[in-house]
Amino acid sequence: MMLIWILPIFIFVFYGQRIQLAITSGEIKKGINKLDNYKTQSRNELIDYIKKNMNPKDDPTKKIDRFLDYFTIMPVDMDPNGIVSKIRHTIRSREDYTRQHVKSLSPQTSELELSKIQTLLEIATSLQMIYKVINHMYLTAKKQNNYPLILPLQMILPFIMEEAEAMQKAIPSFKMCQPIGDGIGPMVVGQMMLGTKKESIAFQTVLSETQFDERKLFLLKAEGPGSTVGRPGDAVEKIVAKNKPDFIIMVDASLKMEGEESATTAQGFGAAIGGIGTERFQIEDIATKNNIPIFAIVVKQSVKEAITLMTKDIADKADNVRSQIYDMIHDNTKPGQSILLIGVGNTMGVSQ
Repeated sequence: MMLIWILPIFIFVFYGQRIQLAITSGEIKKGINKLDNYKTQSRNELIDYIKKNMNPKDDPTKKIDRFLDYFTIMPVDMDPNGIVSKIRHTIRSREDYTRQHVKSLSPQTSELELSKIQTLLEIATSLQMIYKVINHMYLTAKKQNNYPLILPLQMILPFIMEEAEAMQKAIPSFKMCQPIGDGIGPMVVGQMMLGTKKESIAFQTVLSETQFDERKLFLLKAEGPGSTVGRPGDAVEKIVAKNKPDFIIMVDASLKMEGEESATTAQGFGAAIGGIGTERFQIEDIATKNNIPIFAIVVKQSVKEAITLMTKDIADKADNVRSQIYDMIHDNTKPGQSILLIGVGNTMGVSQ
């Protein structure tokens, strides 16, 4: 009986960390295998879609594989002065380069198809990068036979898998040009644009004007139904320079916290726009210099809901959000003033 008690203690004292490493490694390996499958499936679906819809003269496989390995080096940030403009230049250069080279596969491809393929390429690239990073962390911990080194990976893996699974499930929606959860902002503003004259105000961004209760409304959104978020920062800069609005309202999707219900709405202050931050900086900078208050209305949803087919609950919130917009205008502006309303998000499948 003494041996029965002492032997496990002896084993765990000297080999406990290795046992924990083996058990944890097995769980992580399952996740990495899933990431590998997501990476391969997204690549294959992208190549098949290009072959079917673009009819390229040559086999696009090698060129697509080269795209998947592209990386972006962020500018030096030792001196933060001017860093935002450098990042914006780098990111937009990459977007323009990718768009031109994807179009070179088949020059007659429409802008709608081009935007879908560019988004599918971003999904495949992201999944490949996620797989490489997670696999690197796993193999490094295994190589060093170091259990503490694998603990951070074990903690973040569930969140990584949630995002990777969402991206994988988003592919059919983008291929079929269906609205996604993130498109609720453009959907709200796009419906308000119906029957108005639209004009292109910035790259892949449209503007229209209308009246509401003796107030002028400037309606701004990305140009649908392609897969794009437009460039609202450039658009706001042009609008403010020509017709300074008294008030800005931004409508966007927002990630919900665990325990919160999907499709609930909330109001707040500040520029409601995601991404790497360059567009938000530009809008905030313009609003600050011109002393324009920014209000926001968000529709809360999960990561999966944000980039997959829009659910009925989220779509049904469009009327409610419009009512909140009108109430906000009544409460904060006077007749004769002007309001800039921005629908933020990916406008895939959402026209205007």
